[in-house]
Amino acid sequence: MYPTRPRSALRTAVVWEVLRTALEQRTAELDRPVLDVLDTGGGTGNFAVPVARLGHRVTVVDPSPDALFALERRASEAGVTGLVRAVQGDTQTLPEVVEAGSVDAVLCHGVLEVVDDPAEALGSLAGTLRKGGLVSLLAANRNGAVLARALAGHFADARAVLDAEDGRWGAGDPMPRRFTGEELSGLTAAAGLQVRSVHGVRVFADLVPGVLVDTEPGAMEALLKLELAAAEEPAFHAVATQLHLLAALV
Repeated sequence: MYPTRPRSALRTAVVWEVLRTALEQRTAELDRPVLDVLDTGGGTGNFAVPVARLGHRVTVVDPSPDALFALERRASEAGVTGLVRAVQGDTQTLPEVVEAGSVDAVLCHGVLEVVDDPAEALGSLAGTLRKGGLVSLLAANRNGAVLARALAGHFADARAVLDAEDGRWGAGDPMPRRFTGEELSGLTAAAGLQVRSVHGVRVFADLVPGVLVDTEPGAMEALLKLELAAAEEPAFHAVATQLHLLAALV
């Protein structure tokens, strides 16, 4: 079961497979079936609701009241209202709404790109974890953006992404910040977290024309399998649109 519709699953399958397996292993380690999971910036529940369907308690902290309203509706439709809690806030207010050392896993997907201070945000997230707790960290990959802009014929933009400290190609870039794998690993280490695995996300999904996937019989399933296989290979990490790190509080 993927947390999104089949077409969108191309962009989320890698993260979901890693996360689902990690949660299963953590329940076995703790010898209890229900984990307390925090999804910061979880919005409408793209991952929170599937995690709740696994039987875990999920708190979603997000600054958007509209997103949280949609989350509650989605949780109701999935029959997991009692397992999903919606809280308006962000990484800066996290200590006020989530007790320190109270959760078993944190989802931080697409958050570090937009916060004012990524190191401070990750430190706040780590502070909510119990010892041995997990962090699922997903962030935009600077090197992948270089390749994407170059393949689109925007060579000056590609060079700008390569050179800019924040990995942006200019004022019109909708992404506030991008990271290299080394930068993400450094941030996790500084927060007292130990990286367990790194996966490339959307290695091919953003490069393959959608018409090929939508019209060629069996193409979507084949591309999905390719994404899952390539995600495991470090050689492909540099060209992925996003990087996914699974880390634990040591």
